[in-house]
Amino acid sequence: MTFAVPESRKEPRTVLSARGLSMSFGAFSAVRNVDLDVHHARVHALIGPNGAGKTTVFNLLTKFLTPTGGTITFMGTDITRLPPDRVARMGLVRSFQISAVFPHLTVLDNVRVALQRPNGLATQFWRPLSALDSLNERADRLIAAVGLSEARNAMAADLSYGRKRVLEIATTLALDPKVLLLDEPMAGMGGEDVAVVAGIIRNVARDRAVLMVEHNLKVVADICDHVTVLQRGEILAEGDYRTVSEDPRVRAAYMGTEEA
Repeated sequence: MTFAVPESRKEPRTVLSARGLSMSFGAFSAVRNVDLDVHHARVHALIGPNGAGKTTVFNLLTKFLTPTGGTITFMGTDITRLPPDRVARMGLVRSFQISAVFPHLTVLDNVRVALQRPNGLATQFWRPLSALDSLNERADRLIAAVGLSEARNAMAADLSYGRKRVLEIATTLALDPKVLLLDEPMAGMGGEDVAVVAGIIRNVARDRAVLMVEHNLKVVADICDHVTVLQRGEILAEGDYRTVSEDPRVRAAYMGTEEA
């Protein structure tokens, strides 16, 4: 007789990995020999002092930069030399530190715009505007998933900063990512907004991988399954939050004044 292995005991499935990832700008090595595994249905944090190379690693993984060494694999495919639009269509989708919504469109229309490409409407300019009505049901589900239903018809410009970031997550989810990369999603938020967005990220990770750069260590401790600590472009430590927070090298890296 055989028994099914409970999901909680199964080895997590790797969806995005890097091996020997390196990036040099002339004589300066911004990233050196980084190995990284991002798993399905997990929240993975990339942390480190300012200047540690976190944003460069993000730019490499999302193909805004081409590495000078190493390989990147996504869903079993080598994407090291692929352009960013190609990997985005494959399901590797990134949000940015600065909110990127259309301020003079409603919440609903922002999400409908994001839904056009995956639904084959992005280049069909001859279609009447009413064709977008077919996206309303899916758009409303995404809006509800991030807690913005009551603001469905509000202009994005009238939302608070934190709610704009929530709307951006909804538009990113419209692309149905397999891996969602978030660049400092809590930056500039008050405590109430931070709690809301943290909960949304945890829910989002139920059926996709999330890799995030984040400076708010309380958020990292609360929602992240795995943490990779960078220092001077190299991996300093990794593991769950308790493991890395007790590492004396990590403690030393966060002491004193960080460089801007």
